[in-house]
Amino acid sequence: MPRIAGTDVPEKKKILYALQYIHGIGPKFASNILAEASIDPDTRANEVTEQQVAQINSIIDTGYLVEGALRRQVSQNVQRLKDIRSYRGDRHRRGLPTRGQRTRCNARTRKGRKKTVAGKKGVKGH
Repeated sequence: MPRIAGTDVPEKKKILYALQYIHGIGPKFASNILAEASIDPDTRANEVTEQQVAQINSIIDTGYLVEGALRRQVSQNVQRLKDIRSYRGDRHRRGLPTRGQRTRCNARTRKGRKKTVAGKKGVKGH
């Protein structure tokens, strides 16, 4: 398995898709990196030479924020929102959607599994 930017990428896949296994590199950045390194996107990852791997690594190191550094920056940004007590920071703190989605129904990805509340429907005596 070739190691690119400190990540093992699958060797059977084409290099264009193998690069996308690196956190912070999507389809656009992967194609930009391969164009800059002048590598054919249809080449399999195990067919890429050591020299080409080194070239890809140097391009990623100089121009892209990936893996640990990217995760650290995102968590610092979220922490800054929490510290300044912004609306978005409060939504992050409560584990609710931060970008204006409705929460009356749906929003299960952020809220987690349903928590059943006893006696919510049709309270007797009223």
